[in-house]
Amino acid sequence: MPVETLTFGCRLNTVESAAMRGHAEAAAQDRDLVVVNTCAVTAEAGRQARKAIRRLHRERPGAEIVVTGCGAQVETQAYAAMPEVARLVGNGDKLAPATWRPGQGGAREGRPRADVGDVFAARAIEPAPIARIPGHTRAFVAVQNGCDHRCTFCVIPFGRGNSRSVPQAMVVDQVARIVAAGGREVVLTGVDLTAYGRDLSEPCRSLGTLVRAILAQVPDLARLRLSSIDQIEADDALMRAVAEEPQLMPHLHLSLQAGDDTILKRMKRRHARADAIAFCAAVRRLRPGTVFGADLIAGFPTETEDGFARSLDLVAECGLTHLHVFPYSPRPGTPAARMPPVHPEIVRERAARLRAAGAAALARHLDGEIGRTHRVLAERGGIGRTEGFTPVRVAAEPGAIVSVRVTGHDGRALIAA
Repeated sequence: MPVETLTFGCRLNTVESAAMRGHAEAAAQDRDLVVVNTCAVTAEAGRQARKAIRRLHRERPGAEIVVTGCGAQVETQAYAAMPEVARLVGNGDKLAPATWRPGQGGAREGRPRADVGDVFAARAIEPAPIARIPGHTRAFVAVQNGCDHRCTFCVIPFGRGNSRSVPQAMVVDQVARIVAAGGREVVLTGVDLTAYGRDLSEPCRSLGTLVRAILAQVPDLARLRLSSIDQIEADDALMRAVAEEPQLMPHLHLSLQAGDDTILKRMKRRHARADAIAFCAAVRRLRPGTVFGADLIAGFPTETEDGFARSLDLVAECGLTHLHVFPYSPRPGTPAARMPPVHPEIVRERAARLRAAGAAALARHLDGEIGRTHRVLAERGGIGRTEGFTPVRVAAEPGAIVSVRVTGHDGRALIAA
């Protein structure tokens, strides 16, 4: 029987949901199973997941609902208290095939069974061997999990554990199998992607060396992308790859979070405002035309109007195009939750101003693309992506890479001839 997955949060969760579905379906379980892969990055993410679980139970009263992910790991009691949940599975066990075999706690027992262990006990990463993800033109390869940093606003290390990397040879083999199956674009993903390789015993392992190994050993791969990176951790090999490898796409999404040095220190980030600006300038010198996205938090505790203005100004100073804006959301148990808060109305207003700045930046970018020719990877629904990840409305078979001339845009996506 097909297994349904409902995924919240990051690309890594998307990859892991596909792996769990495969394990559960391979176990030949004759039951109505729904796996809810939760996120804990914000309080809203948890609220939305619990709302969805209640809706699923109403719509499919006979289904067995298994909850996993970062929410299950760090908010175990909140999910265990839900009568709709048949079972909780921790992040340390969710990718193990044995977890999804019959007799592993799937039967209803009146109260949910909380099978959530100590994620910090994990010393290796369980690879998610997915060739393609249903509904996605791009293939995602999880190469790293966990985080060794302790940003004051973040609970994700407590959901994911310490940083662990997939050995380079296994990553290269996964990419090779994706290409052999017809994949055109691969996205490397992880919780702290630029930490890749530090835990491996093999010498000279870093994200940059991994990128160069993939492109050298899988020459038929058309496109390679990176998910969000911490720019202060970009190694020399990665910078050389940006400059020298045309298959590495000229689009980087940066974990910036703020543009004010005082707030960055209170967040316990590892970079200063000047570092972010210098990194973007350096990349543009190496690879002109690179497009940048970024994560930014509005209304972090103690943020003044002047401090917020420096985050707002960072959009122009770094030349950001695609913004992911997060209104600050306190997470219980984090140091930031004990700091003097910004009034919620001000948080919402600042988030709206950041989003408006992002919309204006995107509009300028779209205006500048008119008349240019791009290589576009076509996706479903008449949308494709340029090498710089800009969406294009294009009529082409999903998975095809076509050359198009941009004739206009609709405020969100380019329009091609």
